[in-house]
Amino acid sequence: MNQKETKPEMVSSSLVGLLQLLESNAILVWIDGGWGVDALLRTQTRAHKDVDIVVSALDVPKLQELLGMKGLSVQEGKPPNSFVLANGIGLEVDVHTVNFDDDGNGVYRMQNGEDWIYPAEGFSGRGVIRGMNVKCLSPTTQVLCHTYGYIPVEKDFCDMELLADQFGVELPPQLRRS
Repeated sequence: MNQKETKPEMVSSSLVGLLQLLESNAILVWIDGGWGVDALLRTQTRAHKDVDIVVSALDVPKLQELLGMKGLSVQEGKPPNSFVLANGIGLEVDVHTVNFDDDGNGVYRMQNGEDWIYPAEGFSGRGVIRGMNVKCLSPTTQVLCHTYGYIPVEKDFCDMELLADQFGVELPPQLRRS
């Protein structure tokens, strides 16, 4: 018998609990990626294996300590830059650490050592996950994040099309289906 392997899933109730924990400890995060798209759309459109967050480098030690108490440990990457925390049973947090410059842009050091800039306007996104108001990257910044050093897959095309339809965001050629 051929059984399909089930992969851990980041369910909305777990995500809201995680966000409430961070908020109650004064750690500001902006949601990126699939959950960020769903937050902007105010509805869950698909299953998610993880949540991508953008956080200030100043908050990384506190974030690691709090999530460590919840059983999450570094699975890949190297703090304080980009890294993944997970517990192996459904909670996985992909952390994108930024240093804010004087103009409010977030300077993100990628794993390859290059810096990528989240524009200040990108931190203006607001959305809802399971009734909770959340900060997330703006629709245009969500699209921008998928244009550099990233090879989109089917779920990315779907996410970007949803943003284009809902918010009128112009999609660059590499994010359009051929």
